Amino acid sequence: MGNYLVAMEAAWLVRDVDSIDDAIGVAVSEAGKRLNSENMDYVEVEVGATGCPACNEPFDSAFVAAQTALVGLALEMEVFNADSEEHASRIAKSEIGGALRDVPLSVVEIIETPDDE
Repeated sequence: MGNYLVAMEAAWLVRDVDSIDDAIGVAVSEAGKRLNSENMDYVEVEVGATGCPACNEPFDSAFVAAQTALVGLALEMEVFNADSEEHASRIAKSEIGGALRDVPLSVVEIIETPDDE
């Protein structure tokens, strides 16, 4: 059995915002509140990054149109004693998906971490 760091991305919809900074702040805050209400303070939440198609430089994953924003959030969770990367992925999606119902999630990366023995 191994330990894994599972990185996921979530698509968060924010209504009635005027700027990208406001949308990012609201999305991170709302996601954090929902996770903390489920006692999941071990999940890291931050704004995701998207590569510029022209220059490949990363920028915040947020788009605002008609005072409605789509914000890409990056979520990380460490999974302990999983049988495999696939098992760690299923555990993380189940845990985070249960707290963030109706939020699209996808696993971006899985990294095996050393045991802390």
